[in-house]
Amino acid sequence: MVFSSTLFIFFFLPTLLLGYYLTPAKLKNLYLTLASLFFYFWGAPSFLLLFIFSSLVDYLISILMLKFEFDKGRMKKLLIISIVWNVGLLGYFKYFNFFILQFGTLMADLGLTAPRFAKVILPIGISFFTFHKISYVVDVYRKVSKPVTNFIDYLLYISFLPQLIAGPIVRYHEIESYIKARKISVDDIYAGLVRFIIGLSKKILIADPMAQVADHAFSLKSDVLTFEYSWVGIICYSVQIYFDFSGYSEMAIGLARIFGFKFPENFNKPYLAQSFTDFWKRWHISLSRWMKDYLYIPMGGSRTSTLKTYRNLCTVFLLSGLWHGANWTFIFWGIYHGTFLVMDRV
Repeated sequence: MVFSSTLFIFFFLPTLLLGYYLTPAKLKNLYLTLASLFFYFWGAPSFLLLFIFSSLVDYLISILMLKFEFDKGRMKKLLIISIVWNVGLLGYFKYFNFFILQFGTLMADLGLTAPRFAKVILPIGISFFTFHKISYVVDVYRKVSKPVTNFIDYLLYISFLPQLIAGPIVRYHEIESYIKARKISVDDIYAGLVRFIIGLSKKILIADPMAQVADHAFSLKSDVLTFEYSWVGIICYSVQIYFDFSGYSEMAIGLARIFGFKFPENFNKPYLAQSFTDFWKRWHISLSRWMKDYLYIPMGGSRTSTLKTYRNLCTVFLLSGLWHGANWTFIFWGIYHGTFLVMDRV
């Protein structure tokens, strides 16, 4: 169930809003959590229990961190356990099929028969809620945020339906005050609805029609595809991916605002960027900030030697490519952007 679907707009969302505003203030978090879990169940019923269990693991780790807050050694061990747990789950579900395919290709090249493995189904939203969980535990370790003691409140942060499937990536401390207490005004509802409508319009009026042209261009064989139509396909695809993703982000920000939450912005006119560095300050801003704060800076960032700074940039974007998808195209995409960011520095 996507935000732009008839089912969501005319049935799920009105029912959700009616129930939310009729629910007593003390139960609103519980109501939103259950509604978000139902939303996830609708799209991935077989993974709901895994989603809740994996969230429970990080919640308990954060509680243990609170218990050992003056024992840096134990806190660090708990942090490592959480990161290994989350990266391990993401790696298994997202990259198992990719690595098995590469292993099978290698075995075939060697004239050997590779063992067969059942394909692993990818849980929807795992890339995003994994980053939410990691950022939460890291911030608890860094004492940026205090661990939430109510599991429902924590589960609401992880499962909140506007950002559950495709972001933006929101840190816990950015919405902590809204989880604890929030007041919803008519202005918030109006502003949220306007943002949602703008995002929906981007999606169905611009992105979807552009996708039809781009898909048609990419489906043509090389002996039929002309030089001019190649550029039409490229430009339409560029328009499609921007308005599709930024439209979804606007819908997510608008929905959150209707419920009294204020999410950070995720796009800022990226195609007006003056350089690759400027582009990544404008495109998928929440991901860029996440990569900077939880990967680039811990690796040393730009505080090290020039060569190590270049290494850090390339590593971050190589991993960013892997995060986007388990495919060689995304690996080369990461190398491509990392290389041009280094060239910006040079």
